[in-house]
Amino acid sequence: MRAQANIDSHLDLRLALEQLLSAGGKRVRPTVVLLVGGMLGVDQDRLVTLGAAVEMLHTATLVHDDLIDSALLRRGMPTLNSKWSPAATVLTGDFLFARAAQLASDIDNIPLMKKFAETLAIIVNGELTQLFAAHGVISRENYYDRIYAKTASLFEMSALSAAMLNAEDEAIQDTLRIYGYEIGMAFQIVDDVLDFSGDQDVVGKPLGSDLLQGLVTLPAIFYAEEYPSDPDVQTLRQGNWQDQASMSRLVDSIRSSNAIQLSLDEAAVHVERALKALALFPISVEREALIDLARYILDRSA
Repeated sequence: MRAQANIDSHLDLRLALEQLLSAGGKRVRPTVVLLVGGMLGVDQDRLVTLGAAVEMLHTATLVHDDLIDSALLRRGMPTLNSKWSPAATVLTGDFLFARAAQLASDIDNIPLMKKFAETLAIIVNGELTQLFAAHGVISRENYYDRIYAKTASLFEMSALSAAMLNAEDEAIQDTLRIYGYEIGMAFQIVDDVLDFSGDQDVVGKPLGSDLLQGLVTLPAIFYAEEYPSDPDVQTLRQGNWQDQASMSRLVDSIRSSNAIQLSLDEAAVHVERALKALALFPISVEREALIDLARYILDRSA
């Protein structure tokens, strides 16, 4: 009640939260929580609380991401930082982080809280790495580390934390952790593909925006490996990613190359590993839904 009173006492904060909720989203991470927990017979009320905590944590990271990237649109709608000052945007993200932690603590599971905190630390560390040590870097290791921190770590935590609520068997926990990790890696790879090949109106941001900001994702890595002598690749390797004309040409080259398909093939490998992990569990409605979710990740258009 006191938390709600705090929200109501700040009209701008309430309006900001309403804007974030109205922006929609796929809610994939809380779906993973609900389906994994349902498959294992976890109490529904605890799952709903955990799912809400996970989604609120994710939303908080988006608020900060948009500010760091100076993004004006997300999902085709104005971001908070396009309307608010940096200080107000940061504080809104901080509020969401705090509320996410409060929800997670309501579950009253110390190992789960530890995992929640560890995941938040991984995400923030990943953002720091991306901000200071990733621009213009053409490296698979750097890329995989970044997308694990940015995306897969939270998918991993979503599946694992739901399992931790009802499965003391560490083998079961680890199997579901693998499922979360693999679909998280696939999700981000597909996201990076859509940055080049998606419908700009559907994706909600300019195509090639990551590369134009100097962030080298898997399609660009595949292209650079196949065409190392391309002058625009050389410009990127030399750290001159701020040459916008060169980067715009490189975006067009990547879009018309087989780098897009190669990236989707790699995402498919991650999905197959996730499906292999699920094969260890008895047939159930929830398991079939988790299978469908993994396959959906490859087919999505936004």
